[in-house]
Amino acid sequence: MTKGSTLASVTLTDDTEKLSPLWNPMRMARELGLPVKFDGGAGHFVCVDGFGPPSTEESAAGLPGHGEAHTETFAVRSERQGATTAVTLTAQLPLVQELFTRTFRLVDGENVVSVESELESLLAFDRPINWAEHATIGSPFLESGVTVVDFSGSRSQTRPYASARNGDVDRRLVPGKDFTWPLAPALDGTIVNLRQTPEHPHFLDHATTLLDPQRELEWVTAINPKKRLIVGYVFRRADYPWLQYWGYYPANGKMARGMEFGTQPYDVSRKEAISTGEMFDTPTYRWLAAKGKIKTHFLLFYARIPEGFNKVDDVAIENGEIVISDRSAGTQVKLATVERL
Repeated sequence: MTKGSTLASVTLTDDTEKLSPLWNPMRMARELGLPVKFDGGAGHFVCVDGFGPPSTEESAAGLPGHGEAHTETFAVRSERQGATTAVTLTAQLPLVQELFTRTFRLVDGENVVSVESELESLLAFDRPINWAEHATIGSPFLESGVTVVDFSGSRSQTRPYASARNGDVDRRLVPGKDFTWPLAPALDGTIVNLRQTPEHPHFLDHATTLLDPQRELEWVTAINPKKRLIVGYVFRRADYPWLQYWGYYPANGKMARGMEFGTQPYDVSRKEAISTGEMFDTPTYRWLAAKGKIKTHFLLFYARIPEGFNKVDDVAIENGEIVISDRSAGTQVKLATVERL
């Protein structure tokens, strides 16, 4: 989408159903007979510069939640070279005085989308910034009791909160508790396996995970084994050391699950993220130098999986392929890619 440079939908060319795994709140609203409005917040959108609500002062100055980028209309340039199609979107963020550029590349016959981004400061002083990729899957790909999420992390924490009720859903996790992914403490005294999409949904979950410090490349995947489909991301840990899990599971079945990788543990205000400083011995923000630039690069893949492929234990890039391994099944899915991270 030109608004926000949002990746709103991805489908397989041979899929007659044209099922996108990404969250589509506009379609869900139409199906529920509710008003439909696109504000850049759908599918996979970028939260920069900001990930979470603005402060009172920022809001009064016009700064939206999750940063400016998702609300701006981007200029578009496209090109075709050989088997590669590239689309570059650029917008100036006037309130934070930054220039944001994002390039999507897709090679004919591949199941991989390359996304390269650049954030440039237009100001003459160093500044801390907040940046997250709000990658979110949704129903019907996100299916109760079926869809599972895996990623390269373990040290985790449930989000602190004050109220056990949030709108039309109940929180089910004990607030502010450290745990090892994916087994989190629940309010009813049980342990919840967070890789699984809950049955009998009426829940809201929120947790964060520090991605594996021993890895250079991190990954996150979602599998719908019934539909035999997998969607996932590979990215550099130096760019995005944190992954926030946000699970919105209302009783009406219009569910969304965030697999949000970024520079901070939770979607909180700029003041809170920077004041926190560190969590699990890892910074909760990133610096952007005076008149400087930050570049990031990640790969999105979407593909079919064989029968019995139910869990991802590792994702690696080897010899021009993304290799996705289910060790319990002794199976790998290999996707050709010309891209390198």
